[in-house]
Amino acid sequence: MTAPDSPWFTPHRHADRRPLLLARNRIVQALRNWFEAEGFIEVDCGALVVSPGNETHLHAFATQLIGPDGAGTTRYLHTSPEFACKKLLAAGEERIFSLAHVFRNRERTLTHAPEFTMLEWYRARAPYRQIIADTLALLRLACATTGRQTIEWRGRAAEPQADAQWLTVAEAFQEFAGVDLLATLDGNRPDRAALAAQSPVAFGAGESWSDIFSRILVERVEPHLGTGRITVLYDYPACEAALARVSPDDPRVAERFELYACGVELANGFGELTDPVEQRRRFEADMALKQKLYGERYPLDEDFLAALALMPEASGVALGLDRVIMLATGATRIDQILWTPPA
Repeated sequence: MTAPDSPWFTPHRHADRRPLLLARNRIVQALRNWFEAEGFIEVDCGALVVSPGNETHLHAFATQLIGPDGAGTTRYLHTSPEFACKKLLAAGEERIFSLAHVFRNRERTLTHAPEFTMLEWYRARAPYRQIIADTLALLRLACATTGRQTIEWRGRAAEPQADAQWLTVAEAFQEFAGVDLLATLDGNRPDRAALAAQSPVAFGAGESWSDIFSRILVERVEPHLGTGRITVLYDYPACEAALARVSPDDPRVAERFELYACGVELANGFGELTDPVEQRRRFEADMALKQKLYGERYPLDEDFLAALALMPEASGVALGLDRVIMLATGATRIDQILWTPPA
């Protein structure tokens, strides 16, 4: 086998990777067939956007759009097709999916690449749990396509066809970290002191409730998720809702879920927020924090906020397709299943 640090286009290295790449193509075709059978339309969203997204810790690639007069305007490579897809829902589309190349800076690990494929899909007027069921079905389909009964990653294993484990975030924090998370929420307002008093992990004096929450999640909770079987982690605290709507059953939590296998996060989905006033408030708060932490902020996509007022109730999810393919093929790092890995 060719040394892994040789260029990907070295014939012997490509020969090593080619079975995985052909398996990738079979998985993609199987997923497309599933969507067609479910009545979805594939949409192709442009990658050059006014705003790449407004999450605090998300980092985009910027460029200049030069007009005929030579004047330049800042544009970004999208980090997700989410804004475009929701505009299409506002326009009247009902079931759509996108296989999009997306771009995120500051991301390069065994499971991250600066350019990767995001599979996103949306169902208008569908309940939150329907999109979770879709996500489980597609992960199982990917594994069935390669014939893999057990998926493995860094010493952890899971059986994708087994019944999934469903855990609320509060249940997971209680079970794996001994933290009563809901007791740290006053309505949907986080109480930093209450979480700090319970935290089993170290944190700095300047770290917020959200920072401490993330540390506990990464250090104490995530290593246990998706072991033995797939885990659906759902009902995130409302203050961590991102673009999700608050649960009608409990205002302390939001209709947001993530899917885990072997400790690896594979998908992030929402019962979608359609209130443009609330979404603007969240974006502005996140951009203020981004300015404080990183000295930069991204503009808001005003067309997206306008489209929310027209958008029907919907549920949607973003799935890291390359990670799913990596697990379904038995690859050990993401660049093994990318046809042309980034330099």
